[in-house]
Amino acid sequence: QVQLVESGGGLVQPGGTLRLSCEASGFIFGDSSMTWVRQVPGKEFEWVARITHGGQITGYADSVKGRFTISRDNFKNTLYLQMNNLKPEDTAAYFCVKSSYGSTDYTVRGPGTQVTVSS
Repeated sequence: QVQLVESGGGLVQPGGTLRLSCEASGFIFGDSSMTWVRQVPGKEFEWVARITHGGQITGYADSVKGRFTISRDNFKNTLYLQMNNLKPEDTAAYFCVKSSYGSTDYTVRGPGTQVTVSS
């Protein structure tokens, strides 16, 4: 079955950097668009970034554009999210999602990794 496991979260100061990873298994990773979303307790999922199956096309939420970069390594079955210049409002649990490009169905996702931005 599909398995997605995120890692790389943690506590970082404002302006800091983190790189999230998502290891995928149970499906042909290179055939699937992927998405990063985040969630603050009590709120709905917020779309962060997406990437097509080959990595040629990416999209970003306005709130992270210019600071975050989504990428993938289809040989390693791994999705990445490079997060630079982190802000306190980036604090959330981050999830990788297997979904069609542009889809808002976040059902197939990993358990998440917590990112906390605080001084």
